[in-house]
Amino acid sequence: MKKTVTSKNVFAALGFGPQEAANLQVRARLMAEIEKYIRVRRLTQKEAAKRLGVTQPRVSNLLQGKIDLFSTDALITMLANAGLKVDVRVKASAAA
Repeated sequence: MKKTVTSKNVFAALGFGPQEAANLQVRARLMAEIEKYIRVRRLTQKEAAKRLGVTQPRVSNLLQGKIDLFSTDALITMLANAGLKVDVRVKASAAA
């Protein structure tokens, strides 16, 4: 029987370094929340762009998962423009 190694961070499992994996995980989570906001409200990309304070092509990039095009700051700003609050928690790692 093969032993499967699991990770709470898919980016770490894909071989990214710890810092980059953590950053990617945060951005992916923020992007998922924006996508959920758009989906639940059944917004067109044009409508979503207006609410998020960005252009329609920017919304398209987000919905296509182009994570490399978005900073954490930009994603938090988009969420704030949509009237959503971002809450941050920091925990000690097992190695700390």
